[in-house]
Amino acid sequence: MDSTNGWIDAEQQTSRKRTFRKFTYRGVDLDQLLDLSSEQFMELVHARARRRFQRGLKRKPMGLIKKLRKAKKEAASDEKPATVKTHLRDMIIVPEMIGSVVGVYNGKVFNQVDIRAEMVGHYLGEFSISYKPVRHGRPGIGATHSSRFVPLK
Repeated sequence: MDSTNGWIDAEQQTSRKRTFRKFTYRGVDLDQLLDLSSEQFMELVHARARRRFQRGLKRKPMGLIKKLRKAKKEAASDEKPATVKTHLRDMIIVPEMIGSVVGVYNGKVFNQVDIRAEMVGHYLGEFSISYKPVRHGRPGIGATHSSRFVPLK
């Protein structure tokens, strides 16, 4: 507070800028994460993902990564790349995919997922829910004993 009038001057208020928390994945910041080789990234992820990468990327996951690279290359620098549709819900998000837009199939439709830095190490399927969550507290006809006496007509 300012001692003269009790309020902070507009100058002081604008000089303070919001500081955003810098993203890190297991102690590695985003710039370094993008520069890592696949072997170095493999050491950072959890055991299940490490095992998956050790056994090698198969044809379909490699095809998805190639399509994402192509979509990023063809997009203008200031706009989002085109959506790449996939059924690969078990694909682990790698740093190279950050900034891409993926259409993840949930069994019915392709849900658009914008890949952000916080998603690294997770599966694509985690961001495209495949079921409709249960809505409790809405009983239907025949749900309780008291509804037996309600006429259906």
